[in-house]
Amino acid sequence: MTSAAPQVLRQLQGRGQTLAVAESLTGGLVAAELTSVPGASKCFRGSVTAYATSLKRDVLGVDAALLDGRGAVDPDVALEMAAGVRRVLGADWGISTTGVAGPEPQDGRPVGTVFIAVSGPGGVQKVAELRLNGGRADIRKESVRSLLHLLSGELGENARTQDTEQNGGN
Repeated sequence: MTSAAPQVLRQLQGRGQTLAVAESLTGGLVAAELTSVPGASKCFRGSVTAYATSLKRDVLGVDAALLDGRGAVDPDVALEMAAGVRRVLGADWGISTTGVAGPEPQDGRPVGTVFIAVSGPGGVQKVAELRLNGGRADIRKESVRSLLHLLSGELGENARTQDTEQNGGN
């Protein structure tokens, strides 16, 4: 399967918008996928690999009580990571990954539990839960693929909504 990275970057560039990434379990793979595309620097601002829970709190601004109460593998943590990286790196869109790649469960969540999130202009917030199978490499790779597809879908949906609003509704 081909990567959605070129399409995501084309969509962002066509809109004159930028992207920032917050990664945990993917450890920089999302950023690597995006920067493998020539010209990515036109819209990719950068990334924060917040592998340690304390970095999610201290760098990305994820609520400490949320992290203490639910752990790092949580849909609201994913949303706060996406919003946080968007704010910290000054991007129009922020995306994030948090989850359990294995080999052991974490925060009471089984291996293969992943949350991906998108935060964008106009209050756009989307989170998805993935239940993935396979080893660490498979889980991480599928997390990257799923996140880029989620963002591409949001960019497409957001563009259709803007077109409808600009053309008077319906």
